Amino acid sequence: MRYLTIVRHAEAAPAAPNSDDFHRVLTPRGRQQCDELRSWALDESSLGAYGPCTALVSAATRTQQTFAAAFEDTTFVRASETSSLIYNGRRDVTAEDLLIDLQAIDPVTTSLLVVAHNPTVTELLAALTGELPASARDGVPLAGAYVVAIPSTTSVGLARYELVDAYLPA
Repeated sequence: MRYLTIVRHAEAAPAAPNSDDFHRVLTPRGRQQCDELRSWALDESSLGAYGPCTALVSAATRTQQTFAAAFEDTTFVRASETSSLIYNGRRDVTAEDLLIDLQAIDPVTTSLLVVAHNPTVTELLAALTGELPASARDGVPLAGAYVVAIPSTTSVGLARYELVDAYLPA
């Protein structure tokens, strides 16, 4: 069995004057959320049990910072790719769009991790599980991580998977 961990970026500050949504940075609370995610990713009896992963990360600053603080240089992540196509601040990104990018990087030998944005991550979770857990019904929470099981021999795709775990920072 392989796994797909779906993560929404940690809390970010509003766009600074003369800046845009793409360049929003993490807040101190967002960095604390990343610390929690990192501790779970490093723990082999917690989120770390679902690795090693190949990661797909949105190119936006807040998702890059979330990935770096929570997952970079851990045994949980074996490889990572950045995608500007899954940033939904410039166009509507659907769950299917996200799946296309995941399929493109899926080695079918490791688990997968995606760090992206709402509403896309919520739509992806709903599309893959058929029903959102109570904790995600109003959208995947900031720095929330949901793990779904993927059969070992197939590429990730638009199918029904079992939700096996969730990690929600305080």
